[in-house]
Amino acid sequence: MIDSNQGLPHEAADSITKPFARFLKIEAAAGGLLLLAVLVALGLANSPWQEGFLSFWETPIGLTFGSLDFTRSLRHWINDGLMTLFFFVLSLELKRELVLGELRNPRQAALPFAGALGGMVVPVSLYLVLMSGQPGMHGWGTVMATDTAFVIGCLALFGSRIPPTLRLFLLSLAIFDDVGAILVVAFGYGEALNWSALGLGFLGICIVAGVSRLGIRSVPVYFLLGAAVWLCFDASGVHATIAGVILGLMTPTRIWVSDARLRAILGRVLAVPAGDRRHGDAASHRDLRQAGRAVTESLSPVERLEMMLHPWVGFAIMPIFALANAGITIQGVDFVQPVSLAIIVGLVLGKPIGVFVFGWIAVRSGLAALAPGLSWPFILAGSFLTGIGFTMSLFIAGLAFDSSVLNAAKLGILGGSALSAILGISLLIWLTLRMR
Repeated sequence: MIDSNQGLPHEAADSITKPFARFLKIEAAAGGLLLLAVLVALGLANSPWQEGFLSFWETPIGLTFGSLDFTRSLRHWINDGLMTLFFFVLSLELKRELVLGELRNPRQAALPFAGALGGMVVPVSLYLVLMSGQPGMHGWGTVMATDTAFVIGCLALFGSRIPPTLRLFLLSLAIFDDVGAILVVAFGYGEALNWSALGLGFLGICIVAGVSRLGIRSVPVYFLLGAAVWLCFDASGVHATIAGVILGLMTPTRIWVSDARLRAILGRVLAVPAGDRRHGDAASHRDLRQAGRAVTESLSPVERLEMMLHPWVGFAIMPIFALANAGITIQGVDFVQPVSLAIIVGLVLGKPIGVFVFGWIAVRSGLAALAPGLSWPFILAGSFLTGIGFTMSLFIAGLAFDSSVLNAAKLGILGGSALSAILGISLLIWLTLRMR
């Protein structure tokens, strides 16, 4: 007799579509919370509580051991510490899509990769031309990346009226974008290299790989090793968030317990009739513990870690980052400084031009293929949405600009991101109405 409480049969496609759908739902909800955090930060930064709010993020926190000083400001711990988890989750999603998801097909993966490449090259080129000889020329990295949560949040407004392949294209492009941007951050906005600390960081990565090869699957062990690697990179002069990218891409996608073995283990537990399991029966307890571990290990480490960390990143880390970095004092800021205009041009014009043109060239040359249901008008609309560069743009701005132009750069980021969102959403509204 079939239990009426049983779920639907498992399909092979579920391992691809369900994690992807879950990722999109979290990103869409996180986009709304992120917008709320931005508005709160802007409001407090221009209120009577301005001084207390802005100085709060400069509070020193850390430990000192003799000559070793690990004291940093609260903003530093957020931007370099918590954001490492953000990049770790992005790398997990990229690894899962490349190995288990739709991007396993090289020609399907080539389109968002080409778009991401164009979305970095063209806006950076425009920014450098406009800022030639200007003090903020070093801030070219601010126009490179796409904010995943805001883009997916914009797409969520349209539900099923847009092709699902557009979501996959923009999500993949945004992840490629962000990984490319953090690599630029690590090596373009680092400090003088401490080769000893850098060597220890890479030794730590080798230890992580060795521990994985030995079959150790304890999450706390990897967390401690990852923290040690992060500290080494933080002291090396290479931006510490690169540790999250490397460790995310190293995470295995292979499951340890196969479906057949899981059924066999669960079968031993279910073979004991209800009520017959004796208190203190060592064999029964061992079977239960083994079954619990088998259920956990029937998912790959990439999937388990993404499921565990993604809600924390979307609903806690990103809003905290926005509160710490989006607080711009409007009063006294020159809205037409060259850096503001260059960032707006890079995001609003450079991103869509680069994404669309490079994508079109990749398809025309045969290197890439359009996914089913994805058309060039929708790609154009999505290309405008890639100009929403909020999270990574603010992140890089904090590294690239000094205090004299930082607020102007942040205004350019917020203005360019808002204008890109308006243009992309307007074009999608026009396309969906035209389809109806």
